[in-house]
Amino acid sequence: MKIIIKTEVLNSLDVVWRGFDESLFSQLAPPFPPVKLLRFDGSMKGDLVSLELSFIFFKQNWTSLISEQAETEKEIYFIDKGIELPFFLKSWQHKHRLIKQGKNVLIQDEIEFKTPTFVTDFLFYPIIYAQFLYRKPIYKKIFNKN
Repeated sequence: MKIIIKTEVLNSLDVVWRGFDESLFSQLAPPFPPVKLLRFDGSMKGDLVSLELSFIFFKQNWTSLISEQAETEKEIYFIDKGIELPFFLKSWQHKHRLIKQGKNVLIQDEIEFKTPTFVTDFLFYPIIYAQFLYRKPIYKKIFNKN
C-alpha cells in the first residue's frame, strides 16, 4: 500500500531540513500507541531510529535504517526502511521529501507498507493514513514563520 501526504510550510529549505531532528521526531508521535524513543542517530544514510510502541498489554519494537539521503538545491530527502517491525507490518519504507516551492517548502511523506495479508493491508491503510495526517498541523506549527 502507498500513502502520500503533502504539507506546505512557510519557511526555507535549509531551516526545515535543520528542524528534522530528535525534538521534531518526538513531537510527531501520535497519541496511540504511546511511543518511547530508544535511539535516534539522525536522518543521514546509515543512521538508526528505534522505538518502543506500548500497546495496552504488550510492547513492540520498531527499528528503521536510513537507507538513503540526498540533497540538491531544490530538494532534500531521506528514506527510512523498517529492519525490525511490529507484528502487524511485513515491510515499511518512508521517504521524507522536503521540496523547495519558491520561498516555502513542501513536506511530502511517501509511505509504502505491507502487512501480513492483503486484507489487513486495507484494514491498516486508514489507521496509518490518519497517523501521518496527524503530522500536518505539527509541521505547520513548527515550521511556519511567525
